[in-house]
Amino acid sequence: MSNITRRGFTLGALAGTGLVTAACGNGIGSRGSQQIDARVDTTLRYLYDTYPGTRSLYEKSTGMLVMPLITEAGLGLGGGYGRGALRINNQTVDYYSATKGSVGLQIGAQQFAHVLFFMTESALAGFRRSSGWAAGADIGYVFKDTAENLRAETTTATSPVIAVVFGQAGLMAGASLEGMKYTRIIA
Repeated sequence: MSNITRRGFTLGALAGTGLVTAACGNGIGSRGSQQIDARVDTTLRYLYDTYPGTRSLYEKSTGMLVMPLITEAGLGLGGGYGRGALRINNQTVDYYSATKGSVGLQIGAQQFAHVLFFMTESALAGFRRSSGWAAGADIGYVFKDTAENLRAETTTATSPVIAVVFGQAGLMAGASLEGMKYTRIIA
């Protein structure tokens, strides 16, 4: 068989198994960005309608990362994944994935949404410059109080990044962003 014939046969066989299209799945030419943006819009509408106080966070922030759906599961070993968009002045500027791995006493699965509000230009710039930004102890959390209100502690007001976690559903206790790693993607 000549090289051209062999190459054509190999590419034809790979295309039949879907490997060629999987290898080209880098997002270019796909509708992934439109899908993420639509989910981000829906998530923000829900957030602002359900927790009106979050609008003031948006107005004070320099940017926000919206993760419409994070899915976590664990049975001894655990992990989580989701995709979202970074918005500045209500315009999407980049797309990100969020991943998380954990080991320990855990069982179950859950889904939740979250928004990271960047309250300073330096926090936003640090996030955008990093090749993989990990959520740590420097994040201030806004949490659900009675009557579906969101409450921020006084320490949250000085945090460079404020996280709002909401919409939890599933059978795992507590949604935490500790150890969540955010990486820029092509959607």
